[in-house]
Amino acid sequence: MKSRSYLPYYFIAPAAIIIFGIALYPILHTFFISLHQINLKFPDLGMSFVWFENYTRLFRDGRAMGALFNTLFFTVSTVALELVFGMIIALLMDRALRFRGILRATVLIPWAMPTVVAAMLWRWMYNDQSGIINAMLVGIGATSEYLQFLAEPALAWTAVIVTEVWKTTPFMALLLLAGLQVIPREVYEASEIDGASRVRTFFTITLPLIKPVLLVALLFRTLDAFRVFDVIFVMTGGGPGNTTESLSLYTYKTMFGALDFGYGSALSVLTFICVVIISVLYIKFIGTKTQ
Repeated sequence: MKSRSYLPYYFIAPAAIIIFGIALYPILHTFFISLHQINLKFPDLGMSFVWFENYTRLFRDGRAMGALFNTLFFTVSTVALELVFGMIIALLMDRALRFRGILRATVLIPWAMPTVVAAMLWRWMYNDQSGIINAMLVGIGATSEYLQFLAEPALAWTAVIVTEVWKTTPFMALLLLAGLQVIPREVYEASEIDGASRVRTFFTITLPLIKPVLLVALLFRTLDAFRVFDVIFVMTGGGPGNTTESLSLYTYKTMFGALDFGYGSALSVLTFICVVIISVLYIKFIGTKTQ
């Protein structure tokens, strides 16, 4: 009987070992490195234990705090827009349209495209000399000269956010579509018989029934957006100046540009802590409402 009580642990032991090796060990090792001063530009100094000096430096670093703010701004902006557009697309794909199959296939194209390729594509489109977006704006008379989208802070943010929303809205739409298709059609028929409008039906029936799927979609996209690196790296490199620099990009520049692995590891730990906090908030404050 005693051996049977330990049987479940025997079954999960292989998975637990793999998780520890792939996920937990790198996290612990990164935290260990963050407690040291390691700069490969000065290899003679070696590896010195400095306790939490890198973390105190982090909170005194205006650039790090700016990167954190940029990341939060990017996350909130993109996820909010993706939720709105993703819901609209999901509702369209859920309807019995004549060309619904073609619509679904077309929507998948941006999501299926590699992120770096999509970022390069949009970077060329935003080009201030030969970009098609500038050509269209000049053609319709919206502006008299070509705009430097990636050289001005406000325009650079707009360009990056539009690119990210275009790229990842299909993912949000697919998750929401999965939630819409499990709603019984009889519920909508009863609502129609009762004379409820489409707007009221959406807010009183559709949204409450897809809350679990909505939580999963928001959680995945928020975590993914908070760790943004490739889109900003390819399109602006964090510029102009550091106005579009994300926390992940600043970490990359610190570790592989300045070769300061101790401070870069502290930035990585900060990103991990923020991701954990976001996950807990979603599960605690939104997840409980779906039950």
